[in-house]
Amino acid sequence: MRTIVLASTSPYRMQLMRQLELSFHVAAPLYKEQMDANVSAELLVKHQALQKAKSIANKYDDALIIGADQVFVDARHRVLGKPGTPQKAVAQLMEMQGRKHTFYTGLAIHNSASGESITEFETFSVTMRELTEKQIKHYVDKENPLDCAGSFKIEGLGIALMEKMAGNDYTSLIGLPLILLVNMLSHFDVEVL
Repeated sequence: MRTIVLASTSPYRMQLMRQLELSFHVAAPLYKEQMDANVSAELLVKHQALQKAKSIANKYDDALIIGADQVFVDARHRVLGKPGTPQKAVAQLMEMQGRKHTFYTGLAIHNSASGESITEFETFSVTMRELTEKQIKHYVDKENPLDCAGSFKIEGLGIALMEKMAGNDYTSLIGLPLILLVNMLSHFDVEVL
C-alpha cells in the first residue's frame, strides 16, 4: 500500500478521510493560502490545493499527497474565505440570507515519487433562510465557525441556517469531496473498496 498523506490539519478533513478507511498520515502544509479576487474560484482552489500538496513533497520519498482548498462565492460573485472573527462571521451570514451561494472545493493529489499531479474541483450550492441578527449571533456564539468558509458548519448547527442545498457530493461542502477523491485515487491505482 502506498503512503497517503493528507496535507491539512483541518479536523473536518481528517474526519472525512477516516470514512474511506485508508491508512494515512497528516502533515501541515507549508503553503500559505492567498486570496486573489482576480482569479476564478475554480482556478484558485485547484492552485491552492496543489500548492498545499507540493509544499510537503520533499518530506516524503514515495507518497500520494492530498491537498484541498475551499472558497465561498457569494450571490454577488465575490470570492470569500474564512471570516476569522465573530464580527465578520455575523456580517457574512447577515449578507447571505435569502440568497444562493456556491462553495468551490479544490482537490489535488501529488505523487512525490514521480512528480505527477492531478487537480479537480467540486461545487456545492446553499441557500440560506431569512434569520434575525439575534439568531445569527446566537449561532456564531454557539458554533464559533471562524475557520469555515461561509461562516457555517454544515455538519453541526449550521444545517439550521439553510433553506436548501444542492450538489453532487455533500462532503465537498465540509471541505474534502470524497466521491471525487475516490475517483482521483484510482488514477494512482489506490482502490478504496
